Amino acid sequence: MAASWNFMRVVHYSKTVLSQGVQIGGITSDLGHALSRTITSSFVAKTPTSNTVELLGKAYPRDDYSNVTEKILSKVGKNLHNQRYHPLWLIKERIKDHFYKQYIGRFGTPLFSVYDDLSPVVTVEQNFDRLLIPQDHPSRRKGENYYMNHIHMLRAHTSAHQWDLMHSGLDAFLVVGDVYRRDTIDSSHYPIFHQMEGVRLFSNHELFSNIKDGESLQLFEQGHRTAHKQETHTMEAVRLVEFNLKQVLTKLVTNLFGDGLEIRWVDCYFPFTHPSFEMEINFQGEWMEVLGCGVMEQQLVNSGREGCSCPPFKKHFQLGAMSQAPLSKYPPVINDISFWLPSEKYSENDFYDLVRTIGGDLVEKVVLIDKFTHPKTKKVSHCYRITYRHLERTLTQLEVNRLHRAIEESAVQELGVEGRF
Repeated sequence: MAASWNFMRVVHYSKTVLSQGVQIGGITSDLGHALSRTITSSFVAKTPTSNTVELLGKAYPRDDYSNVTEKILSKVGKNLHNQRYHPLWLIKERIKDHFYKQYIGRFGTPLFSVYDDLSPVVTVEQNFDRLLIPQDHPSRRKGENYYMNHIHMLRAHTSAHQWDLMHSGLDAFLVVGDVYRRDTIDSSHYPIFHQMEGVRLFSNHELFSNIKDGESLQLFEQGHRTAHKQETHTMEAVRLVEFNLKQVLTKLVTNLFGDGLEIRWVDCYFPFTHPSFEMEINFQGEWMEVLGCGVMEQQLVNSGREGCSCPPFKKHFQLGAMSQAPLSKYPPVINDISFWLPSEKYSENDFYDLVRTIGGDLVEKVVLIDKFTHPKTKKVSHCYRITYRHLERTLTQLEVNRLHRAIEESAVQELGVEGRF
């Protein structure tokens, strides 16, 4: 018999600290020289004409689910977390080093194996179905994800690899990788960020061997689901795994952020864990959620690994949020854009993708500041405020106007809106 836990670390690929187009500690990313010198309006969002999506040497047939943009595709395969001395690599190595030193296997070797080069293209089944995410769950929406087609997508979390690795026979592993989600545009969000996922399986002996009279305790029972446990887990097993889980995470965040942290745990919900918790840290007088964790749903482990219980934890470290340094010392340029929405379905994330495609990392933030419904025609108008800012120099209004006009033109052409420019 066995039990397990899982954790996931999320590092936002945010422009505050790690974004492309920034020079950090001598690391220069690949935002084109055209943007760093002269900004033109040649960047236009275009509807793909090819009937396939080409990525990493493979072709994926397009269908009505395909929504990944060329801008996003251009970022896939950079593997910043594997580029030596990149900030993401440094964080990854620091966590690996912590786990290698803290958790040793029976033969004196590291307990955890590391997988940091798995393909970011996964199936919808891997990303959702195998994690028990319901068909009608909001996280499946096209507006929230980048789909190659109705079968394949860019992973929205490293949890997409969890089931396969567990059922290949691994008992302890870390997974690191870039993940992709459509989201709002501001200084703390980017459609690409990085996660670290970890899983460990415990045998009945491993879980109870240090407990008095532990030989009489069991992992499983045929009971009832409550707010504190699943129907198949004994309360003794859940309490021990929960304790181990929180202890491991507390040690890790202390290693990353230093001693003296004020920490609290809050009950929460995840589709594939129960019970579930979030860790919050008191930062500058306010409680900030930095990770989520929980006991993995038993049926995730049962298929092919009977006799295993899985209490995982997912943790979300938003490292950019730990620093209150301004995004750039250079002033912003702010322009508004208003348009009537098309009569057919409109998604704000489609507009955000269009803005990112054209404006790239010069767009710091996009905020919907006004909605208006015409009293007679019932047409709906949106007004967005776009904040432009360069990280290395002052933008001119003329430069920004060129980009802004390109956004206006593409919004009309690609989204079918009616401009109020």
